[in-house]
Amino acid sequence: MALDEKREKRPPVTPMMIEEEAALRNGSRGLPPGPWAEAAGPRPRTTERHIAVHKRLVLGFAVSILALLAVTMIAVLLSVRFEECGAAADGPPRAGGNGSLSGVARQPPGAGQPPGRPEEDARGGEAAEEEEEEEEEEEWQRRRELPPWARPRLPRHLRPLHYNLMLTAFMENFTFSGEVNVQLEVRNASRYIVLHAHRMHIEAVRVAEDKLAGGVRVARTFFYPQTQVFVVVLNRSLEVQRSYNLKIIYNALIENELLGFFRSSYVLHGERR
Repeated sequence: MALDEKREKRPPVTPMMIEEEAALRNGSRGLPPGPWAEAAGPRPRTTERHIAVHKRLVLGFAVSILALLAVTMIAVLLSVRFEECGAAADGPPRAGGNGSLSGVARQPPGAGQPPGRPEEDARGGEAAEEEEEEEEEEEWQRRRELPPWARPRLPRHLRPLHYNLMLTAFMENFTFSGEVNVQLEVRNASRYIVLHAHRMHIEAVRVAEDKLAGGVRVARTFFYPQTQVFVVVLNRSLEVQRSYNLKIIYNALIENELLGFFRSSYVLHGERR
């Protein structure tokens, strides 16, 4: 009888109580389902503020990469510019010759001078030759014409009829010596012989008409690196409709560039040849 009375004193279970108990189990702080429960529920971690921060970080990283690339390009351009300025400061090269190879082999001071001559005499001779070149260039400027060695193409007052070329290669130090004999036909009188040459050391130059008439004296020779030519200046003009023989003895390096007289190699069975 006592148990029945206690049971009768318990409050009845209502649907509202069932919903509150379910809400407590689900973690919604006992609020009934509705707009208040949704507002009090857990929010996602990635908010708009976090997205904005991520965008700024990505943008800053991209800007830093672009700035690094720009600085690298500027450094490369400056280094190339400094190298060009250093090459220009060294002055124009003095020698020329092996076909159209790049660069210049410097001719030793006093080359072609008799042995025993003082170095001062050799320098004086070079200075005199430079003065003569300047005077000749000034004369051509007064004529309002380019000198034959400064033109992009060889002059046509001479016509080559035959070439006789002899080469001796030395594979121990990759050098060679050469001798060329060119038979020339004179179309227009001139005291200049211009031919292509670069990176060569000229040992001797001779011009002869024939065995009976003898040779024509060579006043001087010089290289003109701007157009990669070698100029022979004679004491007198060559006569029209006559043939002459030009003989040049020279030596140079066998270069490893794919220009002119060059060397190459290949590997066979692991051995370089």
